[in-house]
This record gives sequence, structure tokens and C-alpha cells, in this order.
Amino acid sequence: MSAGPERRAAAPPGVLPAPRASKVELRLSCRHLLDRDPLTKSDPSVVLLLQSQSQWVQVDRTEVVRSSLHPVFSKVFTLDYYFEEVQKLRFEVYDTHGPCSLGCQDDDFLGGMECTLGQIVAQKKMTRALLLKFGRNAGKSTITVIAEDISGNNGYVELSFRARKLDDKDLFSKSDPFLELYRVNDDQSEQLVYRTEVVKNDLSPVWEPFKVSLCNLCCCEETRPLKCLVWDHDSRGKHDFIGEFSTTFEEMQKAFREHQAQWDCVNAKYKQKKRHYKNSGVVILADLKFYRVHSFLDYIMGGCQIHFTSWALLPDSGCHPQGEGPRLRSQGLCRWPSTSRPPTGTPATAALCTTSTPSSPTSTSRLCWPWGRSAKTTTATRGFLLWALEPEFLPSMRCPTTSPSTSTLRMMSVKQYYILLVLTDGVVTDMADTREAIVRASHLPMSIIIVGVGNADFTDMQTLDGDDGVLRSPRGEPALRDIVQFVPFRELKSASPAALAKCVLAEVPRQLVEYYSYRELPPRGGGAHDREAGPPETAGPPGVQPRSVASTLEVP
Repeated sequence: MSAGPERRAAAPPGVLPAPRASKVELRLSCRHLLDRDPLTKSDPSVVLLLQSQSQWVQVDRTEVVRSSLHPVFSKVFTLDYYFEEVQKLRFEVYDTHGPCSLGCQDDDFLGGMECTLGQIVAQKKMTRALLLKFGRNAGKSTITVIAEDISGNNGYVELSFRARKLDDKDLFSKSDPFLELYRVNDDQSEQLVYRTEVVKNDLSPVWEPFKVSLCNLCCCEETRPLKCLVWDHDSRGKHDFIGEFSTTFEEMQKAFREHQAQWDCVNAKYKQKKRHYKNSGVVILADLKFYRVHSFLDYIMGGCQIHFTSWALLPDSGCHPQGEGPRLRSQGLCRWPSTSRPPTGTPATAALCTTSTPSSPTSTSRLCWPWGRSAKTTTATRGFLLWALEPEFLPSMRCPTTSPSTSTLRMMSVKQYYILLVLTDGVVTDMADTREAIVRASHLPMSIIIVGVGNADFTDMQTLDGDDGVLRSPRGEPALRDIVQFVPFRELKSASPAALAKCVLAEVPRQLVEYYSYRELPPRGGGAHDREAGPPETAGPPGVQPRSVASTLEVP
């Protein structure tokens, strides 16, 4: 392994969605790191890199743990694991100088380790030696990576703690407390779940709320033991222990419902030595919210119907259904029932035939074909997507932005979701109107799939896809969610119909769950008591991750 960071390439812009993957969480710790600081200990952090096209791409980084040669990082890396691929990872450990200088040349390289994600998943817990230049060992330094499959994760928890009358560990000021939450594993080892920020000079601190997946918190076992430790922060890394208590998530919920969610913070040494010792303060669970996460199949099995509508906007194709040319050229529109066969012999037909199959047993489908030169005039004046949306599609599914009640919204939209497939052989001629239409549609239960047919320049379609940033209307209003998926048919024309359909429809399950999560609408049978939200990190609907100070702040 070579020393230090190599050139880190930007991730190549992907046009096609990735195949379905399992979600894996990685937790890191190190032992016996090299000490590069003359007066204090190293301030380590870890950079995670993924090999892509023979270059190392930085994926994420941990927080900086101050003055520690045996750090345990609270930052959790979440990766997609593909069984059929070799995913090479590199972990680089640095002694970081300054609050935001991670990756700068001034940082001292403490060692690195390379492996594959498959190796970590197979072993579940991997410990490897850290290496310096030319494969030399970095002393006795090691890094441990623990993997956990969270594909079956079914919710996350938002917790908020505060404390009262903690012991004062400082002579000339008050303690600077922070809290660590651990879960107890089956082998009785303790796994760090979350570390709060430090509250300066306060014996009754209020810590910021944080989110953590139920899988991370207790392996989805609500009776699994949990342990909370409270410390007085020391800038040299020698934190003073204040006290601890044990509980379970089940006990937390029961105590919170009964307004008795507080625990004595006990220091075992003081309890043995002091005759009338009671506690070193009290820790209070100020708030607890449990968010149930529902899957795509939960909604489908709960009765949600998917309506599939196809629009072929092909003004320059020169083709039209047999015998319908004059009438269609004057009207610019023809409807084909889902049971009818569309015209054959064109790339557009091939694309449509492989993508218009209903995506689930609860889907319905219809095909709408604007043919002839009149469609070209329409697209030039209105914007192709706006024109496709407005005739019937949007009014039939319009729902209020401010609903009178959740139950009313559930009746209106939880049973219906819409997919609009647009085939086009040209570019967007009215980008402003098209962007406006998509931003409005992002508030509705729908997904938009655009298939580019032919060899035109589809740069504008990539912009509408929104993968490079949030799409905004001409007025600056951001789309509520990413609902557009663009696929260039020319890159898949030699693929099998199943492969094309899979790529085209890959993002629909996530987009459907995102919409109902935003609306706080559980599927039928999901339970009225469940608070709806997305899965854990990047907050928001599915894939909401635990809030962490690791990416922006430094923690003890």
C-alpha cells in the first residue's frame, strides 16, 4: 500500500441507476496509533475511500477524536453492498491539525489499510494492521471495522437527553459534560451507538437531539441492554468519569410514557466509598420519538395501486399508427388502450414495449401517443413535459398542499401512485416551463421516467434528472423530492428487455416511499400510531441517517 492520499477522482456521473443492494453500516476503532504530536497525543480521524475506475474516491470521513491513541469513532459509514461486485475500500488514518483541515497536506498520515467490503461483511468484525510507506507496519497500530447489515431496518429513534446536578470535576469551573450511549452485544462487548456534543461549564446540561436507527441502537431487539456513560471532557483526552446507568429501549419507552424517564447517574467507586452516596446527578430522557419505516412492498401489499401512463413525444420520428396519419397530424394526439399493440418497427416502440409493462400486480397502464408534426409545434410553445402532464394527468391526481386532515389525505392518495413514462427523440425547447411542471409535480404522488430515443443531445434531460443537485423552478422554488429518472435508450438498446425495464423502474420504489413518508401516510395495516419517516442518515425520507456531529464538528 502506498503512503498517504493518492489522487482522489470525482465520482463519475452515473446515468443509469445501480442495481438493488444491501445496506451495510461500518463502525471503526483504532488501537496503538502513532503519536505525532510533541506535547499531546494525536488527534485521529479516518477517511474512507472507494476504488472507482482505478482511482480512489473519497466517500466519507469520521469525526476528529481529540488526544487519543485508542479512538472509538461514533461516525457510522453506510454503504451499498453488491454481492456480484468486488468493492475495494481504503481506510486512511490521519493526525488532524485544525478543525476543518482533514485531507490537507499538513495532516500527518498515521497509516492505512485496504480490503474489500465483501471481506468485512464475511467476517463481520475485521482487525488489520495499519501500514505506512512501502508496506511498513505503523508500529503496533491496528484498525477494527465492524459490519452490520441494516437492509431489514424498520425504523429509527430520535432521542434527547438532559441532566441535572452532575458532579463538578473541575477546580476553577464547572464540568464540561458529554454523554455516550452504548449497546451491549451478545458476547457482552459494548458497542458505541452515539456520542453527544460537549456542553461547556454546565452541571445541568441539555444535549442536542439525535437520531439513530433501531438496528444500530439495539439490533431491533427492544429488550437488549443499553448503557449510558457521562463524562467531564478534558482537552488532553483524559476525560473524568462522572457516572453511568443501564436501561433498555423498552424501558425507555415505558418510562417516557409514564413521565418517569430519569435515571440516577452512578459512579461505582463513590458508591463503595461514600456511606450516604446516592448519585452523581440525574440523567433525564427529555424526548423520545419512534419513527416506523415502511417499505415499498408494505404499500403495495397495503393496496396501493400504481397507474402507468406512457407518452410518446416524437415530433420528428415521421411515424404514426397505421391509417391514422391525417387525423393525428391535425390533433397531435392518439390514445391507445393498454391492451392494444402499439405501432412496430421503431426504436421508440422497442423502448416502450420493454418499459410499459405494469410494475406490480396492482398496476394499471395506458399508452398515449402524440404523433405528427402538430406535436412539434406544441412542444416548441409549451415545453414537452408540461404539455404531457397537463391535459389529463395532473388534474386527475391533484391533491391539496394543505390538507384538512391526515385521514382525508390518506383516502385521496395512499391508494394511488402514478408513473409517467415519456419517450422523446428531441431536446427540451422550453426548459423554464418544464422545470416549473416538474417542481409542481414533486408534491404529487408520481414519478416521471424519461427515455431518450435516438442520438440527440440529451444534456437538458440530465439536468431534469436532478442527480447533480436539487432541481429548481425558474422562480427558485426547489423540488420537494427527486421524481425524474432519465435513461438514454441508445446505451441500452442492445440490453435485454428485462435489463432495460429494471434500469428504468429502479428508482420508483424509493420515490413512492419518499412521497408517503413526506405526507406521513403509513400503508394500510401500518399502524396509526407510527410516525412516518424515511430510513436512517442524510435526513429526510428513506435513507434518513442518524444525525451526527461527526461530519461538521469535532467531538471529544
